[in-house]
Amino acid sequence: MIDAVASTAVPAPVPRAGPLAGMRVLELAQIMAGPTCGMMLADMGADVIKVEKLPGGDDARGYREPRINGVSAPFLMLNRNKRGIALNLKHPQGCEVLLRMVRKADVLTENYRRGTLEKMGLGYGVLARENPGLIYCAVSGYGRDGPLGDKGGFDLIAQGFAGLMSITGEPGGAPAKDGNSVADINAGILAVVGVLAAYAHKLKTGEGQVVDTSLMEAALQQTYWHAAIYFATGVSPRATGSAHLLTAPYQAFRASDGWITIGGANQANWERIADVLGHPEWRGDPRFATNSSRMQNVGLLASTMNAVLATRSKAEWMRAFDAAGVPAGPVHTIGEALTHPQTLARGMVVDLVHPTAGPTKALGCPVHFSATPTSVTRPAPLLGEHTREMLREHGYADGEIDALVAEGVVEDGAVADTPAAAT
Repeated sequence: MIDAVASTAVPAPVPRAGPLAGMRVLELAQIMAGPTCGMMLADMGADVIKVEKLPGGDDARGYREPRINGVSAPFLMLNRNKRGIALNLKHPQGCEVLLRMVRKADVLTENYRRGTLEKMGLGYGVLARENPGLIYCAVSGYGRDGPLGDKGGFDLIAQGFAGLMSITGEPGGAPAKDGNSVADINAGILAVVGVLAAYAHKLKTGEGQVVDTSLMEAALQQTYWHAAIYFATGVSPRATGSAHLLTAPYQAFRASDGWITIGGANQANWERIADVLGHPEWRGDPRFATNSSRMQNVGLLASTMNAVLATRSKAEWMRAFDAAGVPAGPVHTIGEALTHPQTLARGMVVDLVHPTAGPTKALGCPVHFSATPTSVTRPAPLLGEHTREMLREHGYADGEIDALVAEGVVEDGAVADTPAAAT
């Protein structure tokens, strides 16, 4: 046990703006789900301290492509706005460091398999004795109990388990994974929701608690409509391509120069669509007159509409649908979406300068506040970039920090305060 008092005064950390200013989070999670949670909390003002394992740090640092000046682009994306400490939790002194940090924390997030931290002597029971107000957020593959509670998890596996792969892709095709990591990302969002609810409880009572979610549950939550159909009929829905399983027309259609989406999610919109396409008689056609009839003839409806839509360009159809008040939009590439004026106007692309990668871009925060706006001001940390800073804040003198570095308990990755490294 290191019993020390810092030999010099420690400057207070620069306060962050946002609705969660004053919340301190220790992020022991890595890769995607847990770091998504930490990133969102940090964007909203929490002081998120990324506690990375030694050696190597977050496994996402090892994602080789793409890299920006040798730095993993995926790691940069999910870890902005965080400070970083590199800590060997397999070393007894590393555990002592973490316990000291826990005493000042509001939240700790982790995505280890059940029992891993307990084996290190860092389970919730131990941490709660150090800090009864600690909110302990665990993101796992299948949850902390049940017959699969000991299994690890990955986004792909969760999507298959939850049935998402059976409803994704074209009808009759092979099982398809959703194009994005929906289970990982949604698990991170659910963790944010859980942490904030627990934080509200803590502010009222002073009590901490365990917040527990999983990739499996995050994937299952995406099946609301499909689960409703199964519970009502006993039949599992199948893949429908871009088409909706409850209403039509509601899918992607091909114009003369590419794809657009059209949302005829109610009768009024359907009637406007028929008018815009120059076929008002479709309104009374018994095959298309009601949503039930359109769903029974959805393939015929799509081919009939496509024959008309193929005669004009995306831009022409968008002008016509917009003028009529019909929900419609282009099918963008990722690049087109990220450079669209609406995306930029909403602050969803932000510029950062990383000490190694240099100028980079990241996605902004999708939640906006009128009185306590979010901010993205700090690039992802180098491995151990704020180790010394954090240890000083928790009472360690420089000589003691030097000893911890020499013994491999921590790694000090601090860089000089240059314009490129400014945050």
